[in-house]
Amino acid sequence: MAHRGLDKLDKKILCLIAEDARIPFLEVARECKVSGAAIHQRIQKLTNLGVLKGSQFVIDPEKIGFETCAYMGLNLKNPENFDEAVEALKKIPEIVECHYTTGEYDLFIKVYAHNNHHLLTIIHDKLQVLGLSRSVSLISYNAVIDRPLPIIDFPTEETEEEEDED
Repeated sequence: MAHRGLDKLDKKILCLIAEDARIPFLEVARECKVSGAAIHQRIQKLTNLGVLKGSQFVIDPEKIGFETCAYMGLNLKNPENFDEAVEALKKIPEIVECHYTTGEYDLFIKVYAHNNHHLLTIIHDKLQVLGLSRSVSLISYNAVIDRPLPIIDFPTEETEEEEDED
């Protein structure tokens, strides 16, 4: 069975809505040669499976005054306080991503700041108080690739059935 029970129709729907999240369901239905009701059902199925996690507008941080993007590796003095640290990080609006990682850092975050001075303020006033043993900052000059995961080459029920026949 394919990952999460997806088929070729699901894949086509995902391709269309990934390209334009505002595409009307009736247009998706026409492209897929199925009814609008079928598209609604498939979107609901994909949402229930957790494949779709909602829709949102993508705001360019720089256009609203956040000119500095930084990635930071964080090490906690007491790693057993991980859950508390994550809860505190969730309350810092400038942090847009937080990952629990393997390797050198306990946590890896992505931060947007108005400028380097604002970033320094975030580090000193909001991050150091979390009980960090150290942090390492990498400032991004520009994202040269920034895209969602493409909807290509993931197994569908049909492709796995074909493989089973071989």
